[in-house]
Amino acid sequence: MAEDLLRDFDPFDIFDTEAARLDRFFGGLDEEGWRRPSRCAGWSVRDVLAHLAGEEAYNHACLDGTVQELLTRVAAEGVTGFNDFNEWSVRERRDLPVEEVLQEWRTKNAETRERMRALGRDALIDTMAGPYPVGLQTFHYDSEYATHADDVGAPVAEDEVDGRTLWRVEVGRFVLGEQESKAQVEQTAEQIWVSVDQGSASLSYPEFVEATVGRLPTDGLDPRVAAALRCLA
Repeated sequence: MAEDLLRDFDPFDIFDTEAARLDRFFGGLDEEGWRRPSRCAGWSVRDVLAHLAGEEAYNHACLDGTVQELLTRVAAEGVTGFNDFNEWSVRERRDLPVEEVLQEWRTKNAETRERMRALGRDALIDTMAGPYPVGLQTFHYDSEYATHADDVGAPVAEDEVDGRTLWRVEVGRFVLGEQESKAQVEQTAEQIWVSVDQGSASLSYPEFVEATVGRLPTDGLDPRVAAALRCLA
């Protein structure tokens, strides 16, 4: 089963770790640091924080079983789809003091993490795609938080790098299978070989992770491979 790829990892511990990484980083920023561009096109570091704070409305709706109510409410604002919602969340917070946005995110995300851990891996919650296991939803959040930590340049200790990369590889492989990607993936001790539509590539573990979250530079990478691997962005 595809879920076997994830059985050795605790999604809730990972979520706590990546949230703490972002919190430490955000807490040490000055005004210039908040204005610095992130890897997210058009977004500053401050905008990434605003996105994370705004996203908690969806996370709480999943936990409360009110996803459709949330979608109806934001549709009245002209917001449709995740991309619109993300941009709207950022716009709504641009005129707020950054300390207020940071506190909003800290408080609401702490509640999200506590409630998801209390439910456990096998419980089901509401999502845009319908009922979905809490553990798997948490792995999706783990990937997003790790990606945004990299987007803003939050430090990763040397002794964390290998373990962090490994769980991200396995989450990527799981989601590729979940989405029935056309990419054929073979993992060795040091490389990941990918083939799709007669295109192929040999990627290091970090490169594979970056490809799954849409952050790997495409120079020299077969576009068919790049498109097939992008599953967490």
